[in-house]
Amino acid sequence: MYEGLSLEREIVATHAQGLGDTILLQGAGSELDGLAVCHCGPGSEAGEDVCFVKFGAVRPGPEAATRFERLLGACEQLAAERGLGQLDAGVNLGRPDAYRRMVDRGFRTWLQGVTMHRPNEPGYSHPDAYLIDNWR
Repeated sequence: MYEGLSLEREIVATHAQGLGDTILLQGAGSELDGLAVCHCGPGSEAGEDVCFVKFGAVRPGPEAATRFERLLGACEQLAAERGLGQLDAGVNLGRPDAYRRMVDRGFRTWLQGVTMHRPNEPGYSHPDAYLIDNWR
C-alpha cells in the first residue's frame, strides 16, 4: 500500500494486550489477499458492544474491490462471533469506491476529518486503494 508501512507493532500489541484479533484473508495458494487489525469490546479502543477496525487493507490489483468486499464480510463475521452489535471503520474519501462499498453495506458517516500530509503526496489515499484506517 505504501513503502515502509508496517503493522507489526499494532498486530503484536493488539494480541499481547488481548484487545482484539487480526483477520488474514487467504488468496490463491499461500498469497495474502488482505488483513484487518480489529479491536473488540470493552477495554479496547472499540468500547462497549463495538468491533473497531483499526486498520484493514487488501492487495491491490484488478480484483481489489472483490477482496475488499471479502474483508468487510470477515470483519462483520468477527463482530457477530464476538456478540458485538456495531462494526466501526474509517475510510478516506480519496478512496471513493471503498467508501461507496462501505455505505452499500450500511456504514454511515459519524465523523469527518481532514488529513494533512507533508510533503503533499496522496500516500495510500488514492482511488485504487482499498483500505480502512483509524479516523478516531
